[in-house]
Amino acid sequence: MNLKGLVAVSGKPGLYKIIGQNKSGFVLESLDEQKVKLIVNLTTAKLASLEDITIFGDSDDIKLIDVFERMKGTSSIPDPKADGATLRNYFREVAPDHDEDRVYASDMKKIITWFNIIKELPLFVETSETAVLAEESPAEPAPQESAPVAEEPKPAKKAAKKPKKAE
Repeated sequence: MNLKGLVAVSGKPGLYKIIGQNKSGFVLESLDEQKVKLIVNLTTAKLASLEDITIFGDSDDIKLIDVFERMKGTSSIPDPKADGATLRNYFREVAPDHDEDRVYASDMKKIITWFNIIKELPLFVETSETAVLAEESPAEPAPQESAPVAEEPKPAKKAAKKPKKAE
């Protein structure tokens, strides 16, 4: 699973993919059916990368990607609008060592909602090993059998401007 480039924006529902950057912030595209594009100013909104999000654990924090991997292996996922006890029982299954005092029902609802959004995406099926291999070994270009194309002539360089003399 590859969560690179996926972010959650504070105050906005859903997940977004970073598609660009400008001088004031990031250009994001929603991962839902509408594919809404929005520009987020970094001074007014907080972005949280899904790669960096962790869940409070009893001994150590649990990475969100590990919870998603366990959720992918389960047969049934509860509705995010289910009651707190149902969500807590499910989280005991997928994140058995989460801190029950600091992980609230709203956090569990948000994680289940995010999982439902990304489970249909092609990057969700991609394993981390294939992502690492793809980054390490760039694709080799296919040999060209056609005749080489002649290079276009380059325009002549313009003469450099003379500096102005101080008077």
